[in-house]
Amino acid sequence: MKTVLLIIRWVVGLLFIFSGLIKVNDPLGLSYKMQEFFEVWSLNGLNEYTLSFAMLMNVFEVLAGVAVIIGWRMKLFSWLLLLLIIFFTFLTGYALFSGKIKTCGCFGDCIPLTAAQSFGKDIFLLVMILILFAANNTIKSSLKPAAAVFLLLVVTVSSAAAQFYVLKHLPFIDCLAYKKGNDLLEQMKTPAGAVPDSMSIVFNYKKNGKAIEFDQTSFPADFDSTYEYVDRKDKIVRKGNGLQARILDFTLQTMTGTDTTTAVLGQSGNYLMVFAKTMDHVKDWSTGFEEIVKVAQQKNLTILMVTADADNAARLFKNIAIVKCDATVLKTAARVVPTYFVMHGATVVSKTSYAEGDKILASINQLK
Repeated sequence: MKTVLLIIRWVVGLLFIFSGLIKVNDPLGLSYKMQEFFEVWSLNGLNEYTLSFAMLMNVFEVLAGVAVIIGWRMKLFSWLLLLLIIFFTFLTGYALFSGKIKTCGCFGDCIPLTAAQSFGKDIFLLVMILILFAANNTIKSSLKPAAAVFLLLVVTVSSAAAQFYVLKHLPFIDCLAYKKGNDLLEQMKTPAGAVPDSMSIVFNYKKNGKAIEFDQTSFPADFDSTYEYVDRKDKIVRKGNGLQARILDFTLQTMTGTDTTTAVLGQSGNYLMVFAKTMDHVKDWSTGFEEIVKVAQQKNLTILMVTADADNAARLFKNIAIVKCDATVLKTAARVVPTYFVMHGATVVSKTSYAEGDKILASINQLK
């Protein structure tokens, strides 16, 4: 039995460490996923706290994983893990059975799991943790108390520090479609063999106090003004195969609203795109920006400020071309504001946070 418990501890511990570290690499990704759940549940007031929630959860996952492996305070951690996995199972089950959320973000953007895969993983972990919970009194720590506390303190501080670092310097490993080396136009193409979901619009009306539902092909024969409109919703008639382009909604527009995506990405030479979702903290990076612009202009590079806050950007940067982009797209493409994309055609030559100005200048100077 001891051998079985040891195997279970290692499996559970490693899964939690792995899950936590992947999300430590990109805490904003988990934050945005939390916001997606909160929006579905009409809890938008919690959105401003999601980054703090995400960072704390990521640290706890890594900490709990290490604690389970060394067997430290198993009564406490088996309780905490049981509560956590019940919560996770509820979330993944809701995503699966409601159909309102396609992915749960369990392993971040690096290993995207479907709702069904996430739910299955959590059921497996729930069974494993229940076994540990039942046997928690028999599990003893493999380290002395002082050594265990020191190790867990190092794990906690390291996990927290890593998250603060990537919030300023971009993730250590970029798993997004906009990463260095990717051709953005290729990422926008629908894969061969992709079959989209077949949708139908379903209308809800009331007549004489009775709810009536029908789609656009089957309006009631007696449809008239006595029907009271309630709402409409999209219903999946036939499920697709899930294949789709990795980039679905990236568009660039001029200040007048003209789509210029193809013109920008279709260039044959080098250019610089500065992704800045907002101009909220422009004072923190404007000095470095001016220096980078000066060097880029010496290289005859076209410079584009890509932002969702175009009016403020145009007011602040009068000699820079401004193109508009959706804020949701920008927070996916560039986790840090601003992020510098050195481009060659549609290919990302380098992708760098404003906090690493020397790297940005080196990337520009290396261009022919």
